[in-house]
Amino acid sequence: MRLPHKAHLAIVDGEGFVLLRNDGSPDAPSLSEVAKPDLTATNFSAGVRHQDDGGQKTGSTDLNELAHAAAVSEWLNAAVLDGTIEKIGIAADPKTLGEMRRHYHKNLEAAIIGEEAKTLTGEPFARIEKTLLAQD
Repeated sequence: MRLPHKAHLAIVDGEGFVLLRNDGSPDAPSLSEVAKPDLTATNFSAGVRHQDDGGQKTGSTDLNELAHAAAVSEWLNAAVLDGTIEKIGIAADPKTLGEMRRHYHKNLEAAIIGEEAKTLTGEPFARIEKTLLAQD
């Protein structure tokens, strides 16, 4: 994923969310942290789809993680709508990314320049930059 200059990158998993900005170029990214929002997960609507006995017994359904993904999408929706974010890439583990997509506003969808279904939370910025360059 090539991030344009000043484009944002959301690094998300079931518990964490960090917003970065590319202060470099698409071919030589230089990421800096912009925000680490402390979100309150209040949207547990995903739970309606995950009420099967199998998922509950094996622990493969964590409603708190899904609610966190919804909260991240809602935060990103608001940031795009108020003009704080113009272009954004999103990197999240597959489960979180799938849930986030269910909550995208059409303006957020238009602002997304790429998505990466990969867990990058906790990685050093240099490794994330290399990952961005490797993905095309």
